[in-house]
Amino acid sequence: MMLTAVSIVLALAGLGASILLVIKDRKAKVVLEKREQDISRRMYELAILKELGDRIGYSLDVQQIIDIITNSLHQFLEYAAVSYMLLEPEKLIFKMHLERSVHQGFVNEIRDRMLGSLSALLDRQFDKKDVKEIMSGAIIIDELDDPVRSFFNIPLVIDEKVVGVLTVADTKSGLYKEEEMTILYKIIRQASKAVTSLQGVVKTEQAKVNAMVESMADGVVMTDIDYRIMVVNPSVRNLIGLPEKENITIFDFIDNLEGKFDIRGKLEESVKLNKPFKSEEVLIRDKFYRIFVFPVNANITGQPGEKNVVGGVVIFHDVTAERSVEQMREQFTSMIVHELRTPLSGINKIIEILYNDQVALSKKEFDEYVKMIGTSSASMLDLVNDILDVAKLEAGKFSVKKEPVDIKGVIQDRLEFFKPSAADMKINLSVEFDKDLPPLIPIDQVAIKQVLNNFISNAIKFTKANGSVGIFAIHHKAGVNISEELARFSSKTSIPISDDKFKDAPHSVVVAISDTGSGINTNNAKELFSKFKQLGNRSESGVKGTGLGLVIAKGIVEEHGGSVGVVSETGVGSVFFFVLPLEKKS
Repeated sequence: MMLTAVSIVLALAGLGASILLVIKDRKAKVVLEKREQDISRRMYELAILKELGDRIGYSLDVQQIIDIITNSLHQFLEYAAVSYMLLEPEKLIFKMHLERSVHQGFVNEIRDRMLGSLSALLDRQFDKKDVKEIMSGAIIIDELDDPVRSFFNIPLVIDEKVVGVLTVADTKSGLYKEEEMTILYKIIRQASKAVTSLQGVVKTEQAKVNAMVESMADGVVMTDIDYRIMVVNPSVRNLIGLPEKENITIFDFIDNLEGKFDIRGKLEESVKLNKPFKSEEVLIRDKFYRIFVFPVNANITGQPGEKNVVGGVVIFHDVTAERSVEQMREQFTSMIVHELRTPLSGINKIIEILYNDQVALSKKEFDEYVKMIGTSSASMLDLVNDILDVAKLEAGKFSVKKEPVDIKGVIQDRLEFFKPSAADMKINLSVEFDKDLPPLIPIDQVAIKQVLNNFISNAIKFTKANGSVGIFAIHHKAGVNISEELARFSSKTSIPISDDKFKDAPHSVVVAISDTGSGINTNNAKELFSKFKQLGNRSESGVKGTGLGLVIAKGIVEEHGGSVGVVSETGVGSVFFFVLPLEKKS
C-alpha cells in the first residue's frame, strides 16, 4: 500500500513535470515564432529599403517608388488587392494590382474609398472622371461577390504635402495587425524622407538656376521629363501673364497662350525626338516672339559619353523691336530710292530735251535747264554725303577736330545765312546770347555749323508765315536749373525746357533753337533721332526730308561728348537743343 502510494505520488510528480515541460516548450515555440516573424519583418524591411536605394538612385518619380513597394508586399502581407492613387498635374493615377480575382464592385469600392480619403486629406473634391485607372494581376470575375472586409489606407506625404494614398484590401476579415502596419508605415516614411531630402537638393539647385535666368530679358521655362515646371523666370510670367502663384504647371501656360503656341506638344516632340524646335513669329499680347524649344541632356549614368534627355527648355525671344527695325529699314530704303529717283528722272528728262534737235531752246531756257540739272545733282550729292556720314558714325569712324572757337561768331554766321529764306517765308529769325557765355569753347567749327544748319532749317521749314524762330546760346552751370538760366533772356522759348533734362548736365554751353511751328507728338519725338524713322507731318513748304540730318547732328554732338534733345507740343511749337560740355565728365 505504501509502495503504491509512493508510486502514485511519483507518477503525479512526473506528469506535472511533463505538463510544465510542454507548457514551457509551447511558450518557447511562441517566443521563437514571434522572434522569427520579427526577424522576417526586419529582413523584409531592410530588403525593401535596400531595393528602393538601389533602384531609385536619384529619382524623384514617386510612382516608381510606390511601384517598388507594392510589388514586394506579398512577401509579408496577405491581400486580394494593393493599390495607390497619386495626384498628377493632368489626372489622378489609380493603379491596382490584384493578387486574387475579385468582382468589379470590389474594385469600385476601393477606388471610391481612396477618392474620399484623398479628398479629405487635401480638402479638395475629386470625381471619378478625374481618375486614370490602371489594372494588373489577376482578372476580374463578376460572378464573385465577396465584399471588402479588410482595408487600410496609408497617406503618401512628400515634403509635408500629401501626394496620394496607398491601400491594401482583402475579402477576409481581421487580416492586418499593428506590427505589419507599423513596418509598412516605416517603409513609406523612409521613402518619403529620401524623396523629400532629394527634393531639397533639387530646390537648392533650382534656386541657383532661377537666380541665373531671373535677370534674362528672354522668357525661360524649364521642365523635367514629365513636363513639370522646374524653372520659370519673371520675363515669361510677364509676357504671358501667368498667375502670381508658387506652383506653376504646364496647364497655366496652355491656358494663357490661348492656342497661339502648342507648348506641351512641342516640348513632347523635342524631348521624345531629342531635337530642337524653332517657331515662326508668334503674336502674344501685342508683341512678336520667336519661340525655341530644346531638349536638356545630362549624363545620369556616369558612363562616359552617355547622355539622356532629362527635360526640356522653352525660350521666348522678343523680336518686336527687330521686326520694327526691319520694317523701318525697308521704309528707309524705299524712301532713299525715291529721293534719288526723282532728281535722276528729272535730269534724264532734261538731257533728253537738250539732246532733242527737234526742240529749239532759247539761251534763257537752256540756262534754266542746266541750273535744274545742277540743283538736282547737288540734292543727290547731299543725300549721298548724308548716307556716308551716317555710315561713318555707325562704324565709329566719324571724328571731330576740336579747336577754341567763338561760338557766338559761328551762330551769328548761320543766322545771316538763313535770314533771306526766313524773310521769304515771313518768319522772324532772332538770336540771344547769354552774357556769361565763354568767349572761346573747344568745338569742331565745321561740324557744329552742320548741326546748326539742320536745326535752323528744320525750324524754318515747319513754321508758318508770321511765326518766329529764336536761337538761344546759354552758359549752363552744373547744378543750376536751366529754367533759371533761361529767365535771364528777354524773350522765351516756345516750350519751356524741363529742368529734369539738365539734372546731371555738366558745366556746358547749351544752344536751343525754338520755333512756333506745328509741333511734334510726344510719342513721335522719341523716334526723331532714329535713322529708320520719318515723321508723317510735312513742312509748311510741302517738302519732306530724309530725316538723316537729325541722326548726323546727334552723332556730331555725341562725338563732342554732348547730347541732343527736343521738347515739343502739338500746335504750339518745338525746341531742339544740343549740349556741348566745357569739361570732361568724371
